[in-house]
Amino acid sequence: MSRISVNDLTFYYDGSYDMIFDHVSFEIDTDWKLGFIGRNGRGKTTFLNLLLGKYEYRGNIQSSVTFDYFPFVIEEKKKQENTIDVIEMIYPEYELWKICRELTILKTDADILYRPFCTLSNGEQTKVMLAMLFSKDHNFLLIDEPTNHLDMTARDSVREYLKQKKGFILVSHDRVFLNECIDHVLVINKTNIEVMNGNFDDWWMNKTRRDESEEVQNEKLKKEMKRLSEAAKRNEAWSDKVEKSKIGEHSADRGFIGAQSARMMKRSKVIERRVAKAMEEKAGLLKNVETMDDLKIIPLRHYKEILVKAEDLSLYYGERQVFESLDFEVRNGECVALEGRNGCGKSSVLKKIVGDDIHTEGKLFSASGMIVSYVPQNTSFLKGSLNAFIEENHLNQSLMKTLLRKLDFEREQFEKRMEEFSEGQKKKVLIAKSLSEQAHLYVWDEPLNFIDVFSRMQIEQLIKEFKPTLLLVDHDDTFIQNVAQKRVRMTLD
Repeated sequence: MSRISVNDLTFYYDGSYDMIFDHVSFEIDTDWKLGFIGRNGRGKTTFLNLLLGKYEYRGNIQSSVTFDYFPFVIEEKKKQENTIDVIEMIYPEYELWKICRELTILKTDADILYRPFCTLSNGEQTKVMLAMLFSKDHNFLLIDEPTNHLDMTARDSVREYLKQKKGFILVSHDRVFLNECIDHVLVINKTNIEVMNGNFDDWWMNKTRRDESEEVQNEKLKKEMKRLSEAAKRNEAWSDKVEKSKIGEHSADRGFIGAQSARMMKRSKVIERRVAKAMEEKAGLLKNVETMDDLKIIPLRHYKEILVKAEDLSLYYGERQVFESLDFEVRNGECVALEGRNGCGKSSVLKKIVGDDIHTEGKLFSASGMIVSYVPQNTSFLKGSLNAFIEENHLNQSLMKTLLRKLDFEREQFEKRMEEFSEGQKKKVLIAKSLSEQAHLYVWDEPLNFIDVFSRMQIEQLIKEFKPTLLLVDHDDTFIQNVAQKRVRMTLD
């Protein structure tokens, strides 16, 4: 076991006024299973890149281990090659038996090593990358969002695998996944970075208690400052009265008046010091409380009760049948979740409903005159300024930016080009767009990819409170349990 020491770390991007890290210091052990938590845009991926030596920074990072990053980048043309050749390109010193050992632990057949990498499912690609990385000895792994695009079965496999490992930092926003895979938490707060022992639930309980305690203390200090302020005003009034009593033929003994004035002056100084101390204590409170303002949506109500209905539906990719005999319906005010393995056609069903040309057979009924709001998986098309995006999509600029502010966007972010947004921030742009649209049906395809835990909770509360008619695909089981009235299971043919 060794230590990774971060001392007085300061970093900002060239040309940016945003300070990502400001004189940050902490230590972690290389044997820990460390969960990395923080809101989108706070610098989680940036910190991993600093460990990898990709950016210059002020301060010092000391470590005796070699860092490895998941997911590694593979050129598109290289993905056509067999998986074993891709591994050799990235890790020429690999030992086949070790990779096969890791794949066995991941309950995956080693035959996939001899298939083109591009033909592997998202889950299989993730398992291959993890097997390769954990086959290296004495490396400390930086695992960035491994569950994105993974179905629940693949998530379960990866979760069981990581439970047996140690020596990594894991960035994830899946609460169940974090709970079972980590034994320490590294969290980026608004004003600092802190490390604590335990899993996600332990951290959340401690944070909730601390925030509530600070709220109580803040209210006590506000009342104390108000009381002291009123006392200061009374003291000032008494002082004025004493001063006036010095004047006039009937004035009392001036020595007595002077002593009384001195006592009042001393009392004023005491009050000033108490006010200053209360202000200092109050300034130290609530700095890391994460605001989770209520989101709002104004869904339209369609005159028909059933908005979408599938009967004996089959889907084809070319000549290959993906599934058959799918039946489900979406009623007004319902949240319906489509579930199933990667590649079973969930996203294709959503695209068919929003009007894409997808080859299906059977019946797929959509209510006439229905207005649909769509959140796609892909965010790569988000380019240029946010203002231009709002204008092109005929959105209400004030409403859109209010929603983004509630989802923890700083005002400075509005001036950036969207290419500079983190993946989580890009996803929030698409969610805010959908929330600002009035629609009969909201169709969301993996809306929570890259979205931080706090924002997930906000979106959960929104759905439960406003009950929009929603058809979605997502693999966060906690989220689905909290919002969906129906869960439709799809299977590969």
